[in-house]
Amino acid sequence: MDEHVIEALGKTRIVVKKGKVVEVGEPKINYCPLFDKYRGIKEITPESARENIEFRIKDFGMCTPHRKLRMKDFLSFGVSETLGTLLEEKIIDCAVIVSEGCGTAIITDPEFVQGMAGRISAFLSTSPIIEIINTIEAENVLNPENAEINQIKGALKAIDMGYKNIAVTILSPEDAKKLRDLEKEYEDIKIYIFAAHVSEMSKEDSKALFDNADVITGCASKYIREIGDERKVFKAGASIPIYGVTEEGEIFLKRRIEKIGGLKDKPNAKIPDPLI
Repeated sequence: MDEHVIEALGKTRIVVKKGKVVEVGEPKINYCPLFDKYRGIKEITPESARENIEFRIKDFGMCTPHRKLRMKDFLSFGVSETLGTLLEEKIIDCAVIVSEGCGTAIITDPEFVQGMAGRISAFLSTSPIIEIINTIEAENVLNPENAEINQIKGALKAIDMGYKNIAVTILSPEDAKKLRDLEKEYEDIKIYIFAAHVSEMSKEDSKALFDNADVITGCASKYIREIGDERKVFKAGASIPIYGVTEEGEIFLKRRIEKIGGLKDKPNAKIPDPLI
């Protein structure tokens, strides 16, 4: 089976089969400043969402055997870019990420992290693409047979592989809590939790995420932004803020900011519409 289910721009549910977009849902967000800046999309509609995924399929082979996996930084400042910097500077040993065609994977190469995670949206499910799995090597994939997405199992696999300082990307507060509990079972293991794709998260879930994650992207979440400001945690960026929740998270973001020579002030920064 060759099927990949994505929550793409505007949290639009999109299904790709055999390199073709076969299903497009209704966007929940009308406007995203990132897609406006990089792709000139002024309004997110089912049609513009479809066109954007079709562009990604053509541009770098998303969801196909022709997938380009190594890439340089796309954004100046984002989760995958920050993870790449942390790997380059050997602050972390590996990153447990999710990408199409392989599901959960344990990656140590900064360009693979950027290529696999930097220009994709959230994959809800995927299926194996043998060319992708062979390129990153099957031993680095949680389950090459079915491309399973499970970040807790991925963290356990990273521990079994001998890694000590492990960054894990997650979408839910439940996974963040499970990872914190897992970390407590090992004296010499540090797990750094990076939360993304948090739009439409409830206020209680947003609070739970701030209780456990190290870095959280604001996305189009009104509650993540609200709680981040209430707790006065370190914040970088204006349109799509990223929060360094813990001391380590703040250090990570500042390392990335230092590498790119600082962030520009944006007094009239546009934000997603609506915040959900």
